[in-house]
Amino acid sequence: MKSLFITGTDTDVGKTYIAAGLAITLRKMGMDVGIMKPFAAGIAQKKGFKSEDVEILCNAAQINDPESLVNPQFFPISASPYTAWKKLKIKPKISLILSSFKKLAKIHEVMIVEGMGGTMTPILKDYYVANLIKDMKLSTVIVTRSRIGTVNHTLMTVMMCKKYNIPIKGIIINNFDDGYPVDQLKKDLENLTGIKVLGSIPFIKDMSDDSLHRIFKKNIDMKLLLK
Repeated sequence: MKSLFITGTDTDVGKTYIAAGLAITLRKMGMDVGIMKPFAAGIAQKKGFKSEDVEILCNAAQINDPESLVNPQFFPISASPYTAWKKLKIKPKISLILSSFKKLAKIHEVMIVEGMGGTMTPILKDYYVANLIKDMKLSTVIVTRSRIGTVNHTLMTVMMCKKYNIPIKGIIINNFDDGYPVDQLKKDLENLTGIKVLGSIPFIKDMSDDSLHRIFKKNIDMKLLLK
């Protein structure tokens, strides 16, 4: 299996927990899983990793890689890398991201990379998350939600991936919203995009390793993902 880039149709769509669940499941299948979140933003934690998302991912993969590799750039405001650059004068360093990824990819059998926002989240002017996925030469898993309007967002995300020639491994529905019946959503997305829905994840109360592994093993087609 090649490494995967976990992207979303929007921010707060649940990419971190999908990435964590996949990391746990692959690890329990006997794979050496590394993780990376190239850019993170928000209020820094007082202890441990600056980013809570990075801490969740590292715990899921059970790795001890340096924070400087798993999260090369952290912006202490909730904003895109582009906006953080303009506000804080901290320029996103693409070369640093790519070199950090190459180092981690040499250490681990498979890498799970979590993006920031959606595919068109700006990093630099005229350089988006989609550019980064392409430069990292990764396939992507698209995380969407079950809220009404999700078909529009998913179709646009798929179209942008195709425009940037990014291979799509599949779609995962994060079913934590009221709105679109998941069975119908799965049929609609597959018919409209030609992309397989790998499964849907229900709202999760217990975020322990065993709980996530059980839920992902039951609800995600790992064989299709590993093809």
